[in-house]
Amino acid sequence: MPSNKVRDALLGMAAGDALGVPHEFRPRHELERFPVTGMDSSGTWNQAAGTWSDDSSLAFCLAETLSHGYDLRDLADRFIACMDNGYWTARGSVFGMGRATEAAIDRLRSGDCHPANAGLKREQDNGNGSLMRILPAVFHVRFRAPAERAWIVSELSSVTHGHRRSQIACIIYVEIALRLLAGDSIRAAYRDAVADLSVALSGEPEAARFQRILSGSIVGLDQQDVLSTGYVVDTLEAALWALLSTSDYRSAALAAVNLGGDTDTVAAVAGGLAGIAYGAEGIPADWLASLARLDDIEGLAARLAAATGY
Repeated sequence: MPSNKVRDALLGMAAGDALGVPHEFRPRHELERFPVTGMDSSGTWNQAAGTWSDDSSLAFCLAETLSHGYDLRDLADRFIACMDNGYWTARGSVFGMGRATEAAIDRLRSGDCHPANAGLKREQDNGNGSLMRILPAVFHVRFRAPAERAWIVSELSSVTHGHRRSQIACIIYVEIALRLLAGDSIRAAYRDAVADLSVALSGEPEAARFQRILSGSIVGLDQQDVLSTGYVVDTLEAALWALLSTSDYRSAALAAVNLGGDTDTVAAVAGGLAGIAYGAEGIPADWLASLARLDDIEGLAARLAAATGY
């Protein structure tokens, strides 16, 4: 299939996710002794090599919705189908779904709230569950003004994660991705995005949580200073650190996984940006060959590209 940036992004995300799945929750000190070097099987979830998790499943649900328009009820129905019936899962059943996401989908299923209000808004609900799936929104918002982009991305986050911190993480991620789509280098995309966002978010109390990202200091951090937990700020920092510390897709994805902890999500978040930056041709061929539902992902990418004019 001809390459396009939607394909590059979705494959980059899914390959990173699958790379990390067998190693989720492994401690960093263990991975320092026995680092991940390629696509593995079994491990934490006892899955075949190339199996991606709920991270990609929910992102693919969003991509399907956006390929038909902007409809949060449609998105809610797809999330419910994913959780209940294995819709857009790698091998027929979902695994690894976080507590906040499950709670939001339960609320969506009950129908007692608008989808934009399903996500919990407590401080303790700032896991990485909306950040991990937000990538397809990049293609929907790319021609919008910055304020409208931020509003749409915030609303999409709120379907599962309604706290402002989670929304800001998604906004930062999307703004960096947009600059990569425009052809900027990784460092330039990061630099220009955070420069603009530092102004746009200057009145936001939650912006202080992203100080290391918005100040640019994430670039010079040692690995020991980077956390790779499921907390949304840690995940975004770790993914950006992996991307900014390397110069090709393979190295970025492996750097993300070898941080340990929430390996699949950190690598999915890093991998989506790396896919845009380096293209699907930068993903190791054997990783792509093992990727579950490769043809289906490419078909989805073509539909989203057609719908968004990319």
